[in-house]
Amino acid sequence: MGAPVTLAELAIAAASEAWRGDGEVLASGIGVVPRLAASLAKLTHSPELMMTDAEAHLVEEPVPLGPRGTYQPKFSGSMSFARVFDCVWGGRRHVMIGPIQIDRYGQTNLSGIGDRVRPKVQMLGMRGLPGNSMCHANSMFVTAHSKRVFVPGEVDIVGGVGYNPARWPAGANSSHVDLRLIVSDLCVMDFGGTGHAIRVRSLHPGVTLDAVRQASGFPLEAAGQPPATAMPTEEQLAIIHRLDPHDLRAGVFKGNPLVGAGTAA
Repeated sequence: MGAPVTLAELAIAAASEAWRGDGEVLASGIGVVPRLAASLAKLTHSPELMMTDAEAHLVEEPVPLGPRGTYQPKFSGSMSFARVFDCVWGGRRHVMIGPIQIDRYGQTNLSGIGDRVRPKVQMLGMRGLPGNSMCHANSMFVTAHSKRVFVPGEVDIVGGVGYNPARWPAGANSSHVDLRLIVSDLCVMDFGGTGHAIRVRSLHPGVTLDAVRQASGFPLEAAGQPPATAMPTEEQLAIIHRLDPHDLRAGVFKGNPLVGAGTAA
C-alpha cells in the first residue's frame, strides 16, 4: 500500500509525460501543475530537457516552488530573453499552457469571453500565443473540464493556432502545428483523432468516458475504452513533495480530492 495520492499529484505525473522523448528542448510549464510536471519530467524520464529558474538562468536542477529559504539554485548558464526567443522561433521549446477555451481543432483562447471587440470578460490577451503555437510544441492543462472550456464551434477569440483547415490561408497548412497533450481534472487527451481531432487517451480513476463526453462541447473520439490514467509512483511523489514544499498544488483543484488512495506503485 502506497501513500494517498491527490488529484493534483495525479495530474502532475500525467502531464509530465508530455515531454517524454522530446530531447534537448526548453521545457516551459505555465502554472503550478505544468511547472511541476516539467520539473518531474526532467528529474525522471527526460534529463536532457533544458529548464530555467524563471528569471535569467538555465538550471540543471528544477527550482522548488514558493519561498526558497536557504535553497540555492544550481545555475548552469545564462538564459536571456533573447536566447529564450531563439529557442521559441527555432522550434526548440515545448510549453504547457492553461487556456480559458479550447475547441475541437485545438484552437485556444487566452484573451477573453464573448465578442472580440467588446468581450464580457477580458483575460490575459494574446501574449505570444499566435506565434508560439506554430513555432514549437504545445500542450495544455485544464483545471475544470466543462463545456465552458471545451467549447462547441470555435473559441470566442482565436489566439492559439490549431488544426482548423478553414483558418489556413491559400497555400498554407498545419504542418507547423504541433499540439501534444491535454490534461484535465477528468482525463488525459491528445490530438490523435480524425483530422487531428481531440481524443481521449486515459481516464482518471472513477471517471467514465460518458462523463467526459457530457462535459465537452464537441464530440470526443476514443480508441476503444481508454485505460485508467497511471498513478504516480512513490519516487514521483517524493520528487513532487520536494519541488513543492509549501503544497501550492493543493490549491489547484477545488478540494484537491484523493484519487485511488493507497495505490501508488
